[in-house]
Amino acid sequence: VRLVESGGGLVQAGGSLRLSCEVSGSTISIDAMAWYRQAPEKQRELVASISSLGRTNYADTVKGRFTISRDNAKNTVYLQMDSLKPEDTAVYLCKVSLPPVAYWGQGTQVTVSS
Repeated sequence: VRLVESGGGLVQAGGSLRLSCEVSGSTISIDAMAWYRQAPEKQRELVASISSLGRTNYADTVKGRFTISRDNAKNTVYLQMDSLKPEDTAVYLCKVSLPPVAYWGQGTQVTVSS
């Protein structure tokens, strides 16, 4: 199973980015999909998750600004990030659950300038 993230970059505060994470390989049993982020010298934190039935969950810090979605036909999960803030700067990582194993992507850098 391979996860490939894309869509990161440098954006000014208030701007938007859309992250994608495409899963390839044995994808028959994809369950939950999620985005995490890790800023320098901080712990990795859950940003948003989406279940196989489409139920979503968000960190309080991104509610109302970020939207997670998935396209099961394309084995892809997305993270639409709007109204970005400098404190959103981090490496964003995709996590996909294929029970009983979870897989991680390599991460994509998001930098928000003030």
